Amino acid sequence: MQGVCGSVKMGQVLGLIQVDQSTVAVKEKWGKFVDVVGPGCHCVPWCCGVNIAGLLSLRVQQLDVRCETKTKDNVFVTVVASVQYRAHVETAEDAFYKLSNPREQIKAYVFDVVRASVPLMILDNVFEQKNDIANSVKEELEKAMRTYGYEIVQTLIVDIEPDETVKRAMNEINAAARMRLATLEKAEAEKILQVKRAEAEAESKYLSGVGIARQRQAIVDGLRESVLAFSDNVPGTSPKEVMDMVLVTQYFDTMRDIGSHSKNSTVFIPHGVGGARDVADQIRNGLLQGDAGSSRPHSH
Repeated sequence: MQGVCGSVKMGQVLGLIQVDQSTVAVKEKWGKFVDVVGPGCHCVPWCCGVNIAGLLSLRVQQLDVRCETKTKDNVFVTVVASVQYRAHVETAEDAFYKLSNPREQIKAYVFDVVRASVPLMILDNVFEQKNDIANSVKEELEKAMRTYGYEIVQTLIVDIEPDETVKRAMNEINAAARMRLATLEKAEAEKILQVKRAEAEAESKYLSGVGIARQRQAIVDGLRESVLAFSDNVPGTSPKEVMDMVLVTQYFDTMRDIGSHSKNSTVFIPHGVGGARDVADQIRNGLLQGDAGSSRPHSH
């Protein structure tokens, strides 16, 4: 700005002045406002009392205002408002003469609106309603700055910064909530896994029971066919005698299999004729019970 003023003074000494694009010059005669001249080269007859009082930019300017205030729930926050403003050719006289420092004036109005609005809200609502705060600031600035020849182009709340301890507490609350949700999801997954495991185990036991029942039924059917075939081929033998003989034969086959493997554990089995008969009775009873069990309907 000092270089611009210097060039204006130098131009007035020479009687000429150049005004750049997006800029206007305020012309005075004997200290009284005369006109606003636009971009280009202009004659300034200083000897006749005409001079250029100063230049005024018509570009959009931006001012960032940081305002510290307190919310309704007693949390200190710093609200950063970004204000864009400009002057027009039609209002250049008011903008140049009525307000010596527009930036400080804008700051004062931003402070006033923010400190009147934010204390009525809790912290969460400040974040949610920042557009409402920005609109309130713009409305107040438009009414005030229109008098001084300035237009408020846009007002934005670009940042809301709570106190550092508050931000840390908010992050901890958010982290705890997410951890609780993760714990619930993990517990639900484990519950589903246990239910599926129990269902699979029940299905496995059911199928195992069905297999054992079918195995016993097959053994019973095989023994029945053996008894009937032996009775037909050897007249004079009763089914009970044939059954006893078959069971005793299986008993001795079992004894032989146990003795043929060196790694088998020691098994004590009664080895008398009476003992063999007792074994036959026990096997017969077991097969009959298996046959009866396999004939019952199975429920899943």
